[in-house]
Amino acid sequence: MISCKARLFNWLILNRHLLRGKIKREVFDFNTSIPGFREQCEKGVTAWSKLPPGMQVQRQTLEGMTTEWLIPEGSDPAKIILYFHGGGYVAGSCSDHRGIISKLAWRTGIQTLIFEYRLAPEHPFPAAVEDSVSIYRHLLSTGFYSQNILFAGESAGGGLCLSTLLKIKEQALEYPVAAVAISPWTDLTCSGASYKTKNKVSAAPLNSWYVFSRYYAGHHDPAHPLISPLFGDLSGLPPLLINSGENDELYDDGRLFAMKAKEAGVNVIFRKGEGMIHCYPLMAPMFREASEAMDEIVTFIRKYVGNG
Repeated sequence: MISCKARLFNWLILNRHLLRGKIKREVFDFNTSIPGFREQCEKGVTAWSKLPPGMQVQRQTLEGMTTEWLIPEGSDPAKIILYFHGGGYVAGSCSDHRGIISKLAWRTGIQTLIFEYRLAPEHPFPAAVEDSVSIYRHLLSTGFYSQNILFAGESAGGGLCLSTLLKIKEQALEYPVAAVAISPWTDLTCSGASYKTKNKVSAAPLNSWYVFSRYYAGHHDPAHPLISPLFGDLSGLPPLLINSGENDELYDDGRLFAMKAKEAGVNVIFRKGEGMIHCYPLMAPMFREASEAMDEIVTFIRKYVGNG
């Protein structure tokens, strides 16, 4: 049974246009302002911006990218979560993810690095994957061991962390110890059934995934495995935890990727959030289902790169 709090939060997010005085949900097309969307993302995190106690934030430029280290008090400096932010490959930053991801760092007790990969449409594929591998190589070259690095990401960032695993495989680098993908975008051809069946209950602006896909893929085939990791060779990947909300257009992206990974022999856990929306674990502790999902994510992370 879905909790009353979950129903309320899901309704508020799905109908946030009403709170802005608009009768209809926002519809994206190629005339939609991407700078305007980025500004919305930055402004929309005010309620989530408070940092947990004892959290240090260190801003740094690495490999030409803006990054932020979120360092919980007492964390092991040898261990790290490399976090891939979401935003449809066209938005997202350290500042608009700081509040939410600092809570993940605090809960796990593990320092977390967020990095600002280049965004589309100014920088389409393969920019984001190249930047991600560049950051990972930097960590390996500066004293971090692969067995002490865990990848995590949400939405497009969840898909990017999986694409980066495929690129790491292609370049014969050592894998990180494990990866967590929350509501990952793994199919930029948008061919899963949930793009149609969940359209009315999904929190994303209508048609936004199709617009984002075109911007990110650019002149490349969106079925390219490094754009849509669902279509890649998944054999040999490290352990994965994938969580996808049932009421999300990206639901099948996570479900089908997990299914294919399992068939390829990967140690993968898939969790379906019954009646939940996009990236709901990051709303913990606002309602029970989010807290339970986050608890599982924290337990998984500690299992593979625990603090101590």
